[in-house]
Amino acid sequence: MNKLTDIKGIIFDYGGTIDTNSRHWAEVLWEKYATYEVPVSKADFRDAYVHGERTLARVPLVKPEHNFHDVLRIKTDIQISWLIEQGKLDAQKASEQGYASKIADSCYEYVLNVLKRTRPVVQKLSEHYKLVLVSNFYGNIQTILKDFELFDFFSDIVESSVVGVRKPDPAIYRLGVEAMGLPAGEVLVVGDSFSKDVVPAKAVGCKVAWLSGEGWGNEEIDESLPDVIITDLPDLLQFINLQKMSLL
Repeated sequence: MNKLTDIKGIIFDYGGTIDTNSRHWAEVLWEKYATYEVPVSKADFRDAYVHGERTLARVPLVKPEHNFHDVLRIKTDIQISWLIEQGKLDAQKASEQGYASKIADSCYEYVLNVLKRTRPVVQKLSEHYKLVLVSNFYGNIQTILKDFELFDFFSDIVESSVVGVRKPDPAIYRLGVEAMGLPAGEVLVVGDSFSKDVVPAKAVGCKVAWLSGEGWGNEEIDESLPDVIITDLPDLLQFINLQKMSLL
C-alpha cells in the first residue's frame, strides 16, 4: 500500500467526488431517466445533458441562494424542455408524468444517501488537516455545502464562477494551493475526474488521490500519474496519516 506521506493539507473536488462518490452526474441522471421510463435514448439524453451544462455556463439561471435541489430542478427543466423542442419527447406526456420534478427529487435523495458515506470521511479529515474545496460550480456552492452540512469542514472555497477560471485549467488548482498556504508538494488533491482533477493538480505539483469510477468516458487515462487510486471515498483514510496535528 502506498502511504501518502508529507501531506499537510487536502484539496477536495465537490461534484462527482463528495456528492456521488465517483459517479459522473450524467450517469446518475440517466439512471433516474431509466427509473421513470422517460422514452428517450441515452444518446439523446447525453445531448440534452450537454445542452443543459452549456446553458448554465452561459446563462446565470442558478442564483447564490439556490440549494442543490433547486439546481437539479433547473437542470432537469432545461433537459426535458430541450428534448421536447428537438422532437425527442412528447410535451404532454412529459407534463403529465412530471419527469423533471421526479428526476430532480430522486437525484436529491440519491445525494443525501451518498453523503451518509462520504460526509464522515470529510469530517474525519477536517479534524487532522486543513481542507480547501476547488470546484467548477455556479456561484452557489456555499449554499449547497451549508444545506448538506459540509461548509464548516472547509477553511476556504475556490469556485470557478467566482474566481473566473475553470477546470481543467491548472490555474484553479494554483489558487487552491495559495488558499491552503502550503507548498504544492504538501497538498493532496482528491477528485473523480482524470482530465479535470488529476492532470491539472499534478501539473501544479500536488499529490493526487484519484477517485476512479463511472466517468463520462472518452478520457485518456494514465494510471501511473495519480499517487493513489481509490474507487470508494472511505478507502482514502487507509492511505492517510490521521495522527498529524491539525493546521486549522
